[in-house]
Amino acid sequence: MVSYIWFFLILIGIIFSFFTGRLDIINDSILTNGQKGLDLMLSILPIIVLWTGIMKIAEDSGLLQKFAKLVEPLLSKLFPSLPKNNKALGFIASNIAANMMGLGSAATPFGLKAMSELQKINKDKDVASEAMITFLVLNTAGVTIVPTTVLALRIAHGSINPSEIILPGVIATFCSSLGGLLLDYYIRKRRKKL
Repeated sequence: MVSYIWFFLILIGIIFSFFTGRLDIINDSILTNGQKGLDLMLSILPIIVLWTGIMKIAEDSGLLQKFAKLVEPLLSKLFPSLPKNNKALGFIASNIAANMMGLGSAATPFGLKAMSELQKINKDKDVASEAMITFLVLNTAGVTIVPTTVLALRIAHGSINPSEIILPGVIATFCSSLGGLLLDYYIRKRRKKL
């Protein structure tokens, strides 16, 4: 669906440029922005590789499993329908840890594994379970302590103080997580009453 939206926007831009006689702008954009995109990607790649490597070391060393054990009491409250010591809890904790470090690319495999485990215990395979919905809320609106990608982008664009985004980011992601979880809890309780 998103690809159709992008195609439609690009097509509108080309048609508008054609009718206004500004096709030179389209040609310049095509030729120069590809290089800019590649330069940006190459400038943030080392930071993302570094943090992804750190997360891999944390996973291999068992640090993520220790983090999972640490947050297990909280996760068991957020996911009351999950059996204790379910594999999904470990993957959820690992996903949360990776997201806290701002590593969406490192969090994705853990998120997919968590959803796979949650689907295994889902009674209605065609409808997302409560645990799946709660995990999706946590994954989407999760607290980010170190927004790695944002920091990399700010550094790449020459920000004087790229880390000034950390505190506002923590506050914003904490508020979004809390709001999402409260809304999830409210909807879940309301459904049970119906």
